[in-house]
Amino acid sequence: MEVKTSLLDNMIGVGDMVLLEPLSEDSFLDNLKKRFDHSEIYTYIGSVVISMNPYRSLPIYTPEKVEEYRNRNFYELSPHIYALADEAYRSLRDQDKDQCILITGESGAGKTEASKLVMSYVAAVCGKGHEVNKVKEQLLQSNPVLEAFGNAKTVRNDNSSRFGKYMDIEFDFKGDPLGGVISNYLLEKSRVVKQPRGERNFHVFYQLLSGASDDTLRKLKLDRDFSKYNYLSLDSAAVNGLDDAANFRTVRNAMQIVGFMEDEVQSVLELVAAVLKLGNIEFKPESRCNGTDESRVKDKNDLKEMCELLGIEQSVLERAFSYRTVEAKMEKVSTTLNVAQAYYARDALAKNLYSRLFSWLVTRINESIQAQTKARHKVMGVLDIYGFEIFENGDNSFEQFIINYCNEKLQQIFIELTLREEQEEYVREGIEWTNIEYFNNAIICDLIENNQNGILAMLDEECLRPGTVTDETFLDKLNTICADHQHFESRLNKNSKFLNDHSLPHNCFRIQHYAGKVLYRVEGFVDKNNDLLYRDLSQAMYKANHSLIKQLFPEGNPAKVNLKRPPTAGFQFRASVGTLMRNLQTKNPNYIRCIKPNDKKASHIFTDSLVRHQVRYLGLMENVRVRRAGYAFRQPYEPCLERYKMLCKRTWPHWKGPAREGVEVLMADLQIPAEEISYGRSKIFIRNPRTLFFLEEKRKQCLQDLATLIQKIYRGWKCRTHFLLMKKSQIVVAAWYRRYAQQKKYRNIKSATTVVQSYTRGWQARKLLRELKYQKRCEEAVTTIAAFWHGTQARLELRRLKQEARNKHAVTVIWAYWQGTKARRELRQLKEEARNKHAVSVIWAGWQGTKARRELRRLKEEARRKHAVALIWAYWQGLKVRREYRKFFRANAGKKIYNFTIQRIIQKYFLGLKSNMPSMSPIDKKWPARPYGFLDGVHTELRKIFHHWRCKKYRDQFTEEKKAVYEEKLEASEIFKGKKALYPSSVSQPFKGDYLEISKNPKYQKLNSAVDEKVLLADVVNKINRANGKGTPRIFLLTKKNFVLADQKTGQVKASIPLPDVTSVSVSTQKDGFFALKLKEGSASAVKGDFLLSSEHLIEIITKLHRIGATAADREKLKVDISDEFLVQFKQDKVCVKFIQSSPKNGNSVSCKRKNNRLLEVSVPTSP
Repeated sequence: MEVKTSLLDNMIGVGDMVLLEPLSEDSFLDNLKKRFDHSEIYTYIGSVVISMNPYRSLPIYTPEKVEEYRNRNFYELSPHIYALADEAYRSLRDQDKDQCILITGESGAGKTEASKLVMSYVAAVCGKGHEVNKVKEQLLQSNPVLEAFGNAKTVRNDNSSRFGKYMDIEFDFKGDPLGGVISNYLLEKSRVVKQPRGERNFHVFYQLLSGASDDTLRKLKLDRDFSKYNYLSLDSAAVNGLDDAANFRTVRNAMQIVGFMEDEVQSVLELVAAVLKLGNIEFKPESRCNGTDESRVKDKNDLKEMCELLGIEQSVLERAFSYRTVEAKMEKVSTTLNVAQAYYARDALAKNLYSRLFSWLVTRINESIQAQTKARHKVMGVLDIYGFEIFENGDNSFEQFIINYCNEKLQQIFIELTLREEQEEYVREGIEWTNIEYFNNAIICDLIENNQNGILAMLDEECLRPGTVTDETFLDKLNTICADHQHFESRLNKNSKFLNDHSLPHNCFRIQHYAGKVLYRVEGFVDKNNDLLYRDLSQAMYKANHSLIKQLFPEGNPAKVNLKRPPTAGFQFRASVGTLMRNLQTKNPNYIRCIKPNDKKASHIFTDSLVRHQVRYLGLMENVRVRRAGYAFRQPYEPCLERYKMLCKRTWPHWKGPAREGVEVLMADLQIPAEEISYGRSKIFIRNPRTLFFLEEKRKQCLQDLATLIQKIYRGWKCRTHFLLMKKSQIVVAAWYRRYAQQKKYRNIKSATTVVQSYTRGWQARKLLRELKYQKRCEEAVTTIAAFWHGTQARLELRRLKQEARNKHAVTVIWAYWQGTKARRELRQLKEEARNKHAVSVIWAGWQGTKARRELRRLKEEARRKHAVALIWAYWQGLKVRREYRKFFRANAGKKIYNFTIQRIIQKYFLGLKSNMPSMSPIDKKWPARPYGFLDGVHTELRKIFHHWRCKKYRDQFTEEKKAVYEEKLEASEIFKGKKALYPSSVSQPFKGDYLEISKNPKYQKLNSAVDEKVLLADVVNKINRANGKGTPRIFLLTKKNFVLADQKTGQVKASIPLPDVTSVSVSTQKDGFFALKLKEGSASAVKGDFLLSSEHLIEIITKLHRIGATAADREKLKVDISDEFLVQFKQDKVCVKFIQSSPKNGNSVSCKRKNNRLLEVSVPTSP
């Protein structure tokens, strides 16, 4: 990588705007654009750095870059923020000069990132060590904490600082950091209670709800759902590129590193939760008997939880929201607050609570990071403060007024310090100083801050004046006192040249700032300047048992009641700005002007009009003119002579004398006019940039000539070197060739000798081989003859042995046949004996069986005779008894005894049933056991009668509403039982109908008025987008004739469909909430197609739709289709909705994805 040795080397455009020629606003913008297009985001105006926000990561902040700019001259390398940071740090370390770095620009221009880069560079180049690293880490980690509580997402910036920050970093004599002190200015606390459209509240609220553990949220009595908190904006709750959960963990870690105790962190989170709870407190009007209106808290649940978090008695805080006590000398007057005043008191408490918490955080961080030693320290201040603000629509209010006042003061001190620095350098170098004409904005600062007739003084006077005080009376006072001021305009003063121009309304005034005219709307000036918090609320806060609340509201101490009116916001800010200006006056200033290239937060886009607007209100052209009013360029003699010495033969290649004399000789030789240059003690001063560019052009031409000379000398040296190398190579090649030729001749002679030897040895070997073969054939013939003889002898012996074997085998076979015959004869004899023995045994067994059967018949006959005798005897005894007792009984006595016995049994049965009666619950299936078999039918009938009577008693307790609910539950059972997996979980959930309380919630008042009929069901559903399968929240309203879909945020009606146009409803069989409302083809409602919706209360919605269709006589009954795959008509296309089961890897939520133009796939997690 090429390393530049000067700002002027390889320059894209002009690196220093002081050298821009010609100088105009258009050329200024063209130079910025040219450098921005080549990723050169930094440009100088003398010692001022202009920083363009690239909206992307650039490889220019690496550790190698830090080392490249370390201990280098400011103009030695290309423009970079590291060059300014290094210059400031070396001036502080080596020259013992306190430094300050002022970073300004509008929101989104990169001020916060610039301050981080300055601090990271200083941390990288200063000393090392355990204590030093600890201090550096604490200083750097203070940023995430302050960003979480002081930054927010705006339409211009996703991480916009909503407060001004000034940090003094303290160093020891070696340049090592010892600590720091942070000052904050004008936190935008109105953002706590209200955010513009497209913006968010402060980051910490979203980080807490997204990143805190469930246990922490339970302790803080919070829920993760952003929509449950009125102070949180929902349209921008999620920001691309911001991970609130991860940032919350970063903030917790940073607080630990800075030195916060765990109980302090918990206290801070409790106050943040209390602010969220405070926003949910709502009030309702009540009329008193004397005719006055007062307010009461609607739902006390949020108030109760907030009081539990802060340790405040609920009744004390509730009274503070309803009454206001005014003390005057010895009197106390208590007045009631109406609803509007109660809401004002609530919001004022929320703003003060958060603002004081932020100030306490800054103080607490200062306690941790401030230097421990009391010796004198070197100080480097870094000021990150809001830039000049001008809203195009004229909606500039009190906040923009005091922000622009602060920028007027910064511009004033910038001009003063710049001129003073120029004058000091001229005096130090012995150059004659000439007065520079410039616009002095002291007159504008005086218009705003004058103690007698200044706008802030008049605003304070108006706020303190008794009687009716309004924004209009304040404007009248301005028109009276500031009428003759040349920088003040209103519709009623003489400076307004266009009295009939409607661009200047009656309730506005205009101030001619250094950056241009700004139109301010006076609405809210008096209230925002007063910034009142009722004393009753301060005293209620002081009574809290919370460890931090008492520190934040010391004025609430009853023992220290101060009847003096607290200072106004304008007075406090003016005092803070005055302190800041006095602090900056004691330090050497360094400036970074941040510019935002476009409003789209996109890289590679340069919007001319936007950049031109910022160049004007940052006063950059004025800055260039001030720097060029004297001498445009100055440079020490040594680097100047080193750079341009080749332009003069007397100074080239080496000048042996003082550098100043060499520069004088050089300039004289170049015939530079005397009025264009001046010689200081250590630097040469060049008046016009054209002179510098003339020198650069001459140097460029001379460098080309020198390059040609160098090339010529180099080519000659290269050719000579090549010739000598070729000559040396030829000698070496010849020597190697001669060696090769001799070696080849030797190898040929050696090869021929070897061939002759091989032929001789071959002849001798073949002769010996023939002799050996003849000897071997003789030995083989003798062996063969012997083998044939031995074979003949062996075959004769074999035949003899085989004959002997056949004779022996015949004898063995004959003997075996004889033995077999003998054995078969013995076997037949044994079998005959066995058959004779078995016949005897069978005959004996038959005889024994016959005897046994005869004995059994005899015993049975004898038993029958005995039984007959006993039976006859029993009958005889019974007859005797009946004859004896017949005279004592009537003829029908037996029947009566029988009936009496039956009655006693039934009576006993009923008494037992009475004492064992089951409960009155219709679902109780218990019933006493049946005591006697003949009561089986009665027992069953009584059970049925009792159950019917019990059910009637249970039904008689129902109201009409409860009957309707049970009828709906019964109808839901008929539709979904056994068909939809979601149905069992809905049985225990009551059908509420109006889940949004639309008639009570003021947020939906407009929507409620738009619906004429009674709302049967109000709920939030998700309307599925056919393009990507994502859901959009919509409010679903159901009446007897229509169903309505409305925007959740604005309440605007998106669709109103008559129920006769709904032909059927399609749902899946699984545990999802998706359902499709299919509309009648050809109807006016079906132009955009069917509706695919998702709801947590699917069972209730479809049941009510089905019930309304069943009760209506003029239309058909609504058809409910339950299937895992159905078609939905979207405009002209039919799309298949398919439900599949998936494993619950990514949570238990149902997801819908677009697979192609004709298929939407819904993934339903399977139950574990």
